[in-house]
Amino acid sequence: MREQTINTYDYHVWANKRVFERLAELPEEVLHQELCNVFPTIYKGLVHIYQVDTVWLSGMMGNSYEQIVELIGTIEAKTAGKSLKELQAVYWEKAEEYRIFLNRVDDLQAKKQFPHPTFGVLNASIQELIQHIVNHGTYHRGNISSMLRQLGHAGASSDFVFYLYEVNK
Repeated sequence: MREQTINTYDYHVWANKRVFERLAELPEEVLHQELCNVFPTIYKGLVHIYQVDTVWLSGMMGNSYEQIVELIGTIEAKTAGKSLKELQAVYWEKAEEYRIFLNRVDDLQAKKQFPHPTFGVLNASIQELIQHIVNHGTYHRGNISSMLRQLGHAGASSDFVFYLYEVNK
């Protein structure tokens, strides 16, 4: 089960990479173009995915509600005004934190209580939270692809099946 959970998370990282690669092919101003969509800009969509990844990892690491609320304030500062490459570097740092954490956890299926600053305490396993993080990222990567199409650009192909083709070569 550990391997499956880590593979699922690895897909999330791979899919994020695909989005960043696609965005790197476009003019940087595309990131900040105002849209009437789920997020006002693609950049804010990317920051949202990062914020959710950060909040849940903090909870899984045992941080308190107060620590998580404090952390949310630092995310804004850590992501504000970054170039695409700089934002991508922040994503990769977080992915490495996840990998270290997932390799240290003894039981990914054990139910625990995790604080969330908006929704309160959640009783779940780390495995379930990883599934949520991946699903959440998939949903919003789809939003970003839609936003790109709205701006006249193709989105990034990040379907799980393409990840499987790539890792099983």
